Amino acid sequence: MLVMIFRRFWALPLLALCSLAFFSSALQAVDDDAFDDRYRLGTGDVISIIVFGEPDLTFGDIRLTERGTVPFPFLGEVTAKGRTVAELEALIATGLRGGYLVDPRVTISLREYRPVYVSGEVKSPGGYAYVPGLTVSKAIVLAGGMTDRGSQRKMVIIRDGQSTTEPEKATMDSRLNPGDTLKIEESFF
Repeated sequence: MLVMIFRRFWALPLLALCSLAFFSSALQAVDDDAFDDRYRLGTGDVISIIVFGEPDLTFGDIRLTERGTVPFPFLGEVTAKGRTVAELEALIATGLRGGYLVDPRVTISLREYRPVYVSGEVKSPGGYAYVPGLTVSKAIVLAGGMTDRGSQRKMVIIRDGQSTTEPEKATMDSRLNPGDTLKIEESFF
């Protein structure tokens, strides 16, 4: 009897597990989309700019300068640093409207985030490409893992653009943002 019940309902736990995995990844995707909407551009980000119907005003991959600007015809150096993609689209469209184009339609795509940096007690310190959802544990893996002296209790994040020099304590699940620096301190025991 028990075998018959098991044969009949074996798929229910599997279905529940698959559903949980699907909804978990869907929630992560929604969270990442929200991050993209509020993401502020900064030095080192790569964008592409399309002005529909104007091939001379369409540009592939453009890296923001040290000052966080983008050179653009007719407008000169446009400040992108600190703006969202939507704000930069509106700024360029407004600049082109009237004197140059009647109704410019501008689309900007974020092609590459600025890197995150991992330093301290890791095997390969340096800059690594940011991907949405990057955590401290994933960044440590990118950096080749911790050295034998690396401490999981003494990790800090220095946020990009943070005006204070006070680093933020981190755990393995802490999220990193583009331009952040993760520092792994030395453990004495």
